[in-house]
This record gives sequence, structure tokens and C-alpha cells, in this order.
Amino acid sequence: MDATRQQEQRRGGGDGDRYGVLLYYKYADVPDACALAAFYEEHCRGLSLVGRVRVGPDGVNATLGGRMAALEKHIAEISSNALFDGTDFKLASCEDPVDEKVARECGFTSLSVRVVKELVTLCSNPTSAPPEISSAGRHLSAAEFHSVLQNVAGTSSVAVAPAKKKEVVVVDARNVYETRIGKFNAPNVETLDPEIRQYSDLPSWIDEHTEKLRGKSILMYCTGGIRCEMASAYIRSKGEGFENVFQLYGGIQRYLEQFPDGGYFEGKNFVFDHRISVGSLKENILGTCLICGSSYDDYSSRCRCNHCRMLVLVCPTCQDSNKEYVCELCQKNGKEHCQISTKQDCDIQIGISEPSGFEKTSISNHNVTSKVPWSNDSEQLKRLRILCLHGFRQNASNFKGRTSALAKKLKHIAELVFIDAPHELPFVYQPTQNHCSDKPSPPSATPKRKFAWLIAPNSSCNTEQDWKAADAPFDPLQYQQQTEGFEESYAYLEKAISQMGSFDGILGFSQGAAMAALFCRQQQKTCGAPKFRFGMFCSGYPAPVGDFDGEPIKLPSFHCFGNGEGHDRQIANRASTELAGLFQQDCCSILEHDMGHIIPTRSPYIDQIRSFLSSFL
Repeated sequence: MDATRQQEQRRGGGDGDRYGVLLYYKYADVPDACALAAFYEEHCRGLSLVGRVRVGPDGVNATLGGRMAALEKHIAEISSNALFDGTDFKLASCEDPVDEKVARECGFTSLSVRVVKELVTLCSNPTSAPPEISSAGRHLSAAEFHSVLQNVAGTSSVAVAPAKKKEVVVVDARNVYETRIGKFNAPNVETLDPEIRQYSDLPSWIDEHTEKLRGKSILMYCTGGIRCEMASAYIRSKGEGFENVFQLYGGIQRYLEQFPDGGYFEGKNFVFDHRISVGSLKENILGTCLICGSSYDDYSSRCRCNHCRMLVLVCPTCQDSNKEYVCELCQKNGKEHCQISTKQDCDIQIGISEPSGFEKTSISNHNVTSKVPWSNDSEQLKRLRILCLHGFRQNASNFKGRTSALAKKLKHIAELVFIDAPHELPFVYQPTQNHCSDKPSPPSATPKRKFAWLIAPNSSCNTEQDWKAADAPFDPLQYQQQTEGFEESYAYLEKAISQMGSFDGILGFSQGAAMAALFCRQQQKTCGAPKFRFGMFCSGYPAPVGDFDGEPIKLPSFHCFGNGEGHDRQIANRASTELAGLFQQDCCSILEHDMGHIIPTRSPYIDQIRSFLSSFL
């Protein structure tokens, strides 16, 4: 990359002490994503950078914040790697983050480095192969893009073939909450706004509007460019009639740098960092308040639709903490205001006592949905997706039923996905003397399968069709002897996650919490960082398996367990406290309760759980 280009990319004014934001992505074959992620973790922390880095086998996507001098050092270091040849580093000087809530939501209070399957998820179906990125549309510079819009009836030697006005169409590849506050608008040029909630909805929109696109010269744009790469490849994969696809190189950000008066772009460019949006010199307002319809385009209040959790614009006059908002898309689908706040937070709790093989439950399938991962061009809009690990001698259906109250109270911010452990246990029961017989009689019900993440040495995992009497009374300290089976469980979870799609967080109860901690620790050792954004560990304990090597697990964590009054008779308070101590302490939250071996769902406990999860929305 030549020096002139480097200087142009780094402009933004101010000296090295000023704050800055850096965005870049690079599609390339990454031979060892875990090693590259580990490098990012060490290098960015050394420069005190915050933000998000996603590393996949197909490349890197980064949104970073910090001092300009540190960001310039980062660019210099990354540029020395041939993998990043030709990368467009978009660096802008700006004010320091002042709104802690906004900074936290945008990931600008800490560093998050994750290994992902793909940089951006275009299709929500994990079994569908993404389009070949090599087939992406041709890049147009900001000047070239502007020239086409300026003269769609003529020719452009560097851009598109001769075209009549009706043969050029502009497609906005962003989400509807972004297009509310800013979009391209050129006279006599048709601009299509898909009005989607999330990027993974775009393929369906394209499929439904192929006739509007067939045979046209299609100009695509997004915030920084990465979404257009995959979306343009998807359009071109449709074959004949879809060859002429072009994308704005560097996105709206580069266009506004080239045309500071806004050019053909009106309003503000929504960005995924603490700045929220960036405007041109025109400072015109496109957005309107959801409630009163007045001109308004400030998302700093972070108001969200109560149904889909999408950002909505609500002016200060209409903002009310007791109000519930319904976005325009939900209104079109017939959704109405729902009363979900304090009235549902009645004093109800659900017991999740870890069984000894006596309860009778059934197995049921769980539904799986996908989400869009964080990237510099996409924002988490769906509910948080949490993988839930049950306790010893439980199963997914049993755990799902016992956490139904929790799921109900979190339904607007989290989706709980349940999975069976891989080690199937024998059917056992505690013998009780039958007065009519010298032999103890087993339960009459048909036994239901039970599972474990960790098992004791020499345990029999060959299931039988009949009940078997337990050798001894239930031992509350049995977890201390469950030292085997981790490798099988780890591989099982890795495969399950790859098939089910990525998750925001992991929740474990009792032995499930022990396994969740082991899983995150192992990911940190092998990949540099856990794959989850957070972990929740309920009535957990440090499994007597392996060694944590003294290094804390670098994951925001929430630990919920009984206090030291002896209320939890299965897992001692000190064991759960010890587990919490294995995590990075500056992002570790602890909730102690007097409810026993359960996850409490009454106030104030549920409020603390909600507060923790809300910080990741």
C-alpha cells in the first residue's frame, strides 16, 4: 500500500492522544484462525484497544477503538502481514466515549476477540453453503459510484456499461433501523430498501424481488463494505441476468470522506461504535419519532421494540420508561403493545433441584434458530441466544421444563436452547422397603433417559431397559468423583455448536456449570478466547478435571448460587465461590440467594439476571 493512500486513510485530525475508531475487514484464507485470534488478543490488549475482532477461516472483521497513536501502531503491525495486502483501513478521529451505556452496548468498554465460522452470516440456515466470495460484485470507488448516480443515462468508462435510467437500480444492503436515518437518494434512480431487521433476511428479500433485479445494473452499498461482498456474490450466483453487480468500495464511510457535503447521501450514516451515527455537512434529518412523527434521528437512548428488540427512534418528549414500543415492521405484522413489565414479575420461583434418578420426565426436541454475529457492519438485533447445559442425571427436556419460569421472564431478551449431555446413565432408583415383599420394588413408570457431562471412573454408561437399585443413598458430594468423560463431552459440544449455529452465551446448572467452565477454559487454551460473549454458571463448582493453569478464564461471567447458610445441600457455597474465582474478576458478577439448589426467578434475583443479560443486547 503506497504512502499517500496510508495517509489518506488515517486522516481525521488531532494528535496521537486523541481517540479514534478503526474499521476494516479482509476476506482471505486464514490457515490457523485460532493462532491469529490469539495474536489479536495479545496485540490489541498491549495497545489498550477495545472493540470487536472476528477471525474466521475466510478472513478478519474488526471494529476497534483507542488512542490514535495506538490504532496507527496496530495498522502498521497488521499491514506487515501479507495476509492483509490491499486492506482498506478506515480510521477516524473522534471524541472519547462519554455515554457508558452506549459504549457498553457497542462493545467499546472491553476487547472481544472471537473465532467464528464465517465473518458475516448471510444465510440463517447453517446447513446452506454461503456464496463464493470470489464472485462478489466489482468494486466502485466513491467517485465512480457518484459518477454513475450523476449520469445514469450516459456511460461511465470505469464503471458500468451504457444504461438507461430504468436499467440502473440501487440496493441498500443494510437493516431498516439504519436506513431510517440515512440513505442514498439520486433523482431518477430507483433505490430499493429491503426493510429487513437483520442481514440474514436479505437473501429472502433478494429471492422475492429477482424480477426487479434481473437484467439491471445493480449498485449496492452498506456502512463499510463487508455486507455488500457476500450479498453481491449471492445475487451474481443466480446466473444469467444478474451479472452486472457493483458495490461501493469502503461503503458510506468512504463516500462521505470523498463528498463531505453528503453528495447523493442524505441524513446520517449509522455506525456500530459509540459514535452511533456520522453525518455530512448538510446535517439534514431523515428519521422520525416512532410515537409523534417529529423529525428525529438520535439512537443514543437505545429504545427498542418490545417484540423484536430492534432499535427504534423515540424523541425525548415521548420517551417513558413505562412505555412499550412496537417498531413499524412489527406493526405491519399486526403486533400490538404488550403488557410485559412489572405485572409479570410476580413472586414466583422455580425449583431446579438436581435429581438422584427419581423424577419421571420425557425427552422432547428443541427448536433452534440462528442469529447474526457481531461485525462492524451488523448489530445483534435478535434475542440473545444461550446454550443451556443441564445438571447430572437430567436431560434437555427435564431442564427446559424446570427453567420454564426463567425462560418466560427472559423471553424478550433471551432464547434458551437446551441440549442433552453425551453420557447416557443407567436407570437407578433408591430402594424403599415394600411391606408386602422382602424385596424393594422399583418405580412402576417407564424409565426416562438421563445424561451426564462428567462421570465417575469405571461408571457403566451402557443403558438397560429396566430400573436398577442404587448401590447406596444419594451422596451430595458425588460430583467430586466425576472426573472422566470431559474429552467426549467437549468434542460433542463443539460438533453440536457447529451444527446448531453460534451462541451469544452459555448457561450451565450444577454439573452443567462445571462443564461450561471447562469448555470455556479449553477454548481459551486452544483458540485464545472462549467463543461465547458471556457465561452464566448456576450452582456450579470447579470440576476435578484438568488444570486451569492459574490463568483466569477471560469471559464476562454471572455466578448464581446459594449463600453460606446451608440452603444448597448439594453444592456448597464455597465450591461455587471457588468456581467464580477462576474467572476474570473485573467482569465477574455474583448473585447469592437463599433459595437452595435452584435458579431463582423472583425479584430481586431476576432483576439482576436481566441486568446482566441486557448489557449484551
